[in-house]
Amino acid sequence: MLLNKLNNVGRQLVKPVLRAQYQACPISTSVTNREIFQVQSAEDFDKKVKNSDKPVIVDFFATWCNPCKMLTPRIETVVGEKAGAIKLAKVDIDEHSDLALDYDVGAVPVLLVMKEGKVVNRMVGLQDTDKIRAWIDKAVEEAK
Repeated sequence: MLLNKLNNVGRQLVKPVLRAQYQACPISTSVTNREIFQVQSAEDFDKKVKNSDKPVIVDFFATWCNPCKMLTPRIETVVGEKAGAIKLAKVDIDEHSDLALDYDVGAVPVLLVMKEGKVVNRMVGLQDTDKIRAWIDKAVEEAK
């Protein structure tokens, strides 16, 4: 009985301390990266990719594709390093097969660099980070 009362007293003393700790802790929130986006429709593609004022890498991928899954963090890291100099549009070929056909995507992953609505470079297959970085650096440099 005495032990239960001590436990209850202890809980009552600890709760305010814990509550104060959690209230004082800053909560980190990240702003959604607008340079990386999922294409929602053909109209969205036209608006965000074809009419972009910056070069855009279009990543044609499939959710079932293991090389695509391995490529995603690599390409997103490199695009993030460019501090907004280039955008990344992700296009799921199963949801947007019409776009895949329009850009002759026969296998995934496929990366395209588009500038002013036109394809200026193309990369097919899983690549290592250094090759992706050099490819993107070239695209950013040519866009200047």
